[in-house]
Amino acid sequence: MPFSTITETAALLRQRKISSRELTAEALRHAKAAQSHWNAFLTLTEELAGAQAEAADEAFSRGEDRSPLQGIPIALKDLYFTKGIRTTGGSRLFGDFVPDFDSTVVARLAQDGAVLMGKLGMHELAFGITNNNAHYGPVRNPWDPQRIPGGSSGGSGAAVAGGLVFAAMGSDTGGSIRIPASYCGTAGLKPTYGLVSRHGTFPLGYSLDHMGPLARTSRDCLHVLNAIAGPDATDPYCRSQAYTPIDIPAQPSLAGLRIGWSEEFFFPGIDPEIRAMVESALRQYEQWGARLVPLRLGWLDDVVALSHVILPAEAASVVEPYQADWDKISPEVRALFAGGKLVPAVDYLQAQRLRRIYRQRMQAEVWNQCDVLLGPTTAITAPPIGASTVTLSDGQPVEVRAASTRLVRAFNVLGVPAHSFLGGFHTNQLPMSLQIIGPPLGERLVLAAAIRWEEEGMAGSRRPPIPFVP
Repeated sequence: MPFSTITETAALLRQRKISSRELTAEALRHAKAAQSHWNAFLTLTEELAGAQAEAADEAFSRGEDRSPLQGIPIALKDLYFTKGIRTTGGSRLFGDFVPDFDSTVVARLAQDGAVLMGKLGMHELAFGITNNNAHYGPVRNPWDPQRIPGGSSGGSGAAVAGGLVFAAMGSDTGGSIRIPASYCGTAGLKPTYGLVSRHGTFPLGYSLDHMGPLARTSRDCLHVLNAIAGPDATDPYCRSQAYTPIDIPAQPSLAGLRIGWSEEFFFPGIDPEIRAMVESALRQYEQWGARLVPLRLGWLDDVVALSHVILPAEAASVVEPYQADWDKISPEVRALFAGGKLVPAVDYLQAQRLRRIYRQRMQAEVWNQCDVLLGPTTAITAPPIGASTVTLSDGQPVEVRAASTRLVRAFNVLGVPAHSFLGGFHTNQLPMSLQIIGPPLGERLVLAAAIRWEEEGMAGSRRPPIPFVP
């Protein structure tokens, strides 16, 4: 069942129509067969997955039901520490690193009975959006193996889109969950800053990093969020408030929901077909009872500019202790870290000061007027591997990195929840995605709007070809 959801499969497991052992064996078979096509995995944890699947089945037989994730195969971006299992960060710098403990997220997923299939490919040290990894090879997009899956959580996007796992953990410092979700046609949630613990993960930008899931549907992302969110004393950046699991009914009502949108911020420089998709989605949400609120948000580009100061500086501080081994980092990524060392302290401090001002402006000019924002996730569909520029369907050339990141980076700086989900398909047959952004701790609003879209079948049910399945 390569494309069923967590929700559907959880029901089958509880009805004993399938066992976790069977499900996991099939998932492992698919993962092995797909490796030469998509290169999604860095490490398969076959023995551990078998043991966890057996434990899940035994728990079911005793009447134990920990969560919807019990018995469900998942995987992790290879920056989550896993006890006794190599964790590389996608780099030779940590090529032999074997942690002696599990990250908080991994421990919570295990506690809920999830089955760990393995560790997934990523852009080296999470610093990039292509997933063209100089050490472990490029991860390829299941819709077209000649295209990138997005990054830095590209292995997570490819594994979910290709039906290898039901969900995968990613990380998002400047769009690294939402960009792969967009290019691979999955759902991908960047939660509120600090809602999910980062203890036991390789950092990139201390004040920008967010941990979150990619999954086949937004409701599946909700299942994972409920498992991993909440306070963690071992993470000083984690929120201390208790987390109440979110419950969203089928086809939730959106009557009265105020949806903000911005011509100035969301539409310049995007593919005309993506713009048409967003405009169609706005009309559809209005038909469901939402109220559309036009906003002037061109100043969000200034927030994006802040990330170009904050991220390089913080990233450079992360790798500073490893100066003696910098030759183990690929030249492309090493140059990004080196650039971060050139950011003056005064610029970094000014960027942090302006960040606070823009968060206040966001409250006054956005959240006091609307409940969520709706726009595209990326300005383009997945570009070819190695492309630095692409041409939009109206003939306009755009730079790949900017077109991939401009619409997502501001929401890392602001620390608010942002969710990408499948909006439709381009005439080039590749996925196009919508992005919903909410206020701090507004995950329920964001996910409810996405779930309504998906459960109404608005994006259709197309899936990528699976060349390795007999």
